[in-house]
Order: sequence, then structure tokens, then C-alpha cells
Amino acid sequence: MLVKTKAIVISSLKYQEKSLIVKCFTQSHGLKTYFVRDAFSSRKSNQKIAYFQPLTILEIEAVHKNKGTLENFKEIKIAMPFQTLHSDIFKSTIVMFISEILHHSIHEEEKNEHLFAFLETALHWLDNHDEIVNFHLILMLEITKYLGFYPDISEIEFPFFDTTEGVFTPFHGIGSLTEHETNLFKKLINLKFDNAQKIFHVIERQIVLKILIDYYTFHLDGFRKPKSLDVLKEVFS
Repeated sequence: MLVKTKAIVISSLKYQEKSLIVKCFTQSHGLKTYFVRDAFSSRKSNQKIAYFQPLTILEIEAVHKNKGTLENFKEIKIAMPFQTLHSDIFKSTIVMFISEILHHSIHEEEKNEHLFAFLETALHWLDNHDEIVNFHLILMLEITKYLGFYPDISEIEFPFFDTTEGVFTPFHGIGSLTEHETNLFKKLINLKFDNAQKIFHVIERQIVLKILIDYYTFHLDGFRKPKSLDVLKEVFS
């Protein structure tokens, strides 16, 4: 089946000497994995490889056999070039981290156009703004809306958040955050990308990040702590 769609690059892995295996989150068919033959062997190899930097948004024409095997691109171009996402050290670190989060979070080959639209909008926001220290925290929390485990905030006035149930409670249980951690989590829930990004101190930001990683780990089968987590902490310390 010939498909034309937008696609966000999640990861790319070198295969043998000249080829790539590229995982993309497509607008029309969810998660798909493509084989790019001879990505490193032509004169245009640098241009080809640039297409597959993490979280690059592509417009692709591809042949989907839908047999659980690797698919193939027919045509490919960058949907809208990013200006700063891969050149700014702070943004590129966030991009590396978020691509790993998505790699371990999106598993199904079914479309999720609302998640795709959110990610596309969020990445363009990141490309065009400089106050970004909490971007990854807000993004991780917002993604849970589209994956089905956003916190129930109907009783957000309660002092403890139970991470296993995803609810706020009046009592501190085994799966609960401390009152201090819960207050930080409430701050995050009220944050938007355009809010003041200096609401957390460095230590507080690391606490919130750990809460989110633990929350993902509990609610998503197969989720693993990103390898780039230490780099992210170092860059934003």
C-alpha cells in the first residue's frame, strides 16, 4: 500500500556499514519502522542522514506492506526545517531525551492523530522559544493524556498524590508522593509552555522529573529509564 503522511523520527540505528533502520511515529499509521538502504554510501548521504535526526518532522511517501516487517520509503522531505532544535545544546539535549521517552512509550501500529498534532505543535514551540528549562516536564505530563494515564485532578485539593492509581488522596499510602512532592507535582499540572519557566529550582526540577519517570514506569509496560537522563540532568544543573 502506498502511503503519504507526515512522520516524526523517533530513532535511527545504523545497520551494517551503509544502511539505517529508522523508527517513525506517523500521522496516518502510528509507529512504523523503515529500512533505508545505502544511507551512508551516496554523495547525498549527509543530506540523507540529516533527515533522520531525532524528532525531525518529515513528509514521506512510503510502501507499507503491513506484515510486521520493515517498510520502505519512496520519497522523503523535511516538512518544516527546524532552526535551533538540533544546534542549541539545551534543546538538542531535550530532543534526545524526549525521543527516548517516545521510543519507550509508543508501541502500537495504530494512528493517534491527536498525539501527533500535539507533538508537532510542541516541537515548533521549542524551536521558537528560549525559556525551555521545564519543557520536557510539561511535555511528559501532557503526553499521558494521549496514552491514557493522565492524573485524575478532580480532587487535586487533597495533599497526597497516589502514583499507582493516578489520583489525589487525603491519606499517605504506599504508592503516594510526600506532601512536598505532591505540591511540586501540582505546580507542574498548572504549567503551560508559555508560563514562566523558572517556577522550579534545579533540585525541584529533578524531583519532578523522577516523579514522572516513576509514573511512566508504573503505567507503561516495557518503559525504561532513558539513557540520556544523566546528560539532561548535567546540562540543566
